[in-house]
Amino acid sequence: MAQDDSTYYVSYKEMLTTRVYTSRKYTSLIITDRGQNSRLRYEPNSTLNLGIGATYNDITLNLAYGFGFMNPREGTGETKYLDLQAHIYPKNWVIDLFGQFYTGFYLQRIDGNLLPPEEILVFPDLKLRKLGANVQYLFNGDKVSLKAAFLQSAWQKKSAGSFLGGFEAYGAWADNNGMLLPPTNQDSPTGNFQKLGFFQFGPNFGYMHTLVFWKHFFVTGVASASMAMGRSYLDYEEDRIKNWNFVPNYFLRGFVGYNGPVWSINANYVHNNVGKPRVDDYAGKIMTGNYRINFVYRFKVGSKLQKYLDYVDPERYIPEGLKQKKEN
Repeated sequence: MAQDDSTYYVSYKEMLTTRVYTSRKYTSLIITDRGQNSRLRYEPNSTLNLGIGATYNDITLNLAYGFGFMNPREGTGETKYLDLQAHIYPKNWVIDLFGQFYTGFYLQRIDGNLLPPEEILVFPDLKLRKLGANVQYLFNGDKVSLKAAFLQSAWQKKSAGSFLGGFEAYGAWADNNGMLLPPTNQDSPTGNFQKLGFFQFGPNFGYMHTLVFWKHFFVTGVASASMAMGRSYLDYEEDRIKNWNFVPNYFLRGFVGYNGPVWSINANYVHNNVGKPRVDDYAGKIMTGNYRINFVYRFKVGSKLQKYLDYVDPERYIPEGLKQKKEN
């Protein structure tokens, strides 16, 4: 039977939620040169991955790999990357952790226009590193569950929404061995630069809502925004130019699918947009995201498997005096 029953959602905390999924992660760099009124978008060649995973007692483990047959070469170079994204949804909290380590990009768009294949520029040595955290409080966590939308370890029974607010902090830098701009932009009045970086922090505020229809079908949307205070810098050949400024950020999530008592199929998309405070004529942003399709099967574990899964129960390691009484 499901645990933590409520009028609005049911948690399957003590059932094993297994999944097979496809996903793609990305971290893109956009540089805006206001001196030349141009906008450059650098994209990585991240892979489309096939993975398996499981959630039990609010602990999730997913393993995925980008097989060659799913990722044909398209003449845009190769990307080496480690993309760590953790999206954690306790009852009244939304926690996101980011660690992006990418090397190898190609210039996909100039001024919003896709480049034809013969004009695509490849930057095999372009490095982009980003670390960040976003922590928000879900004010109506008794009535709406992001675990139901993202992890499928719960079932949202009725439509509901909630405001959320919290704090975020990000840091990032990019380097391309002394040349971040393509040859067509090197005549900018401020010249080319070798490296860019920033650190920023600030409060955020947003809203989420789940619409349930035909009992088991759902659509969930989450949007939040912030005005962060940040320090940004550009490294030229003989000088570092830096500036403190405010910069807007936003975070979007979308989920849609069917969530039944045993089976679930759904698609979700997470997009994190972090701006770079302007220095000289240059502004920009880093866009990090993950889109995924999940096929989920949920079941009650037997006694033999139960004794091993009990080791991932967080309450097992909490002193008796600090444990809170479970809600009925």
